[in-house]
Amino acid sequence: MKELGVEVSHAHSPQAKGRIERLFRTFQDRVVKEMRLKGIKTIEEANKFLAEYLPGHNRKFAANPKEKTEFHRKIPKGLNLDNILCIKEERALRNDFTISYKGKLYQITESIKAQKVTVEERINGKMLITYNGASVKFKKITERPEKQKKPRIVKKKTTICLPAEHPWRKFNINGWKKKKWAWAA
Repeated sequence: MKELGVEVSHAHSPQAKGRIERLFRTFQDRVVKEMRLKGIKTIEEANKFLAEYLPGHNRKFAANPKEKTEFHRKIPKGLNLDNILCIKEERALRNDFTISYKGKLYQITESIKAQKVTVEERINGKMLITYNGASVKFKKITERPEKQKKPRIVKKKTTICLPAEHPWRKFNINGWKKKKWAWAA
């Protein structure tokens, strides 16, 4: 509704709902009594009765609005209602580019760098998967694809063989300790 610029005001109590709750109370009380008085027992008879009863009820209880201002607005150009008036659910994209939606698996055939995608279920029954507002290609699959195991590369250990004249080979720990104590004294 935000995309349409409409602010939704939820009525959580019968008092806030006003007119519709009064109408429901009428249907649950007055209409039921009228139907009993007329001896209506089947759905067909009830539908026929309501077709006759409702126009009279509306004439009797309808009220004209205080302001005759038209509050409907035109749809702005570039606004696609099919993109807005649909069921949208966010899904996590797995490493194998699959998502699960309503117990079915779908694999994204494009390579995208995303952690989450949006599944849009349109009014006409069409399903789309989008990422950042753009539609991505996908296909329905029955099984999750197998992970491809990378071949393990075993590196051969190399030993370093230092030449005999290398300084590390000439180092004598015992001699160093003696010299260290000699310096301290």
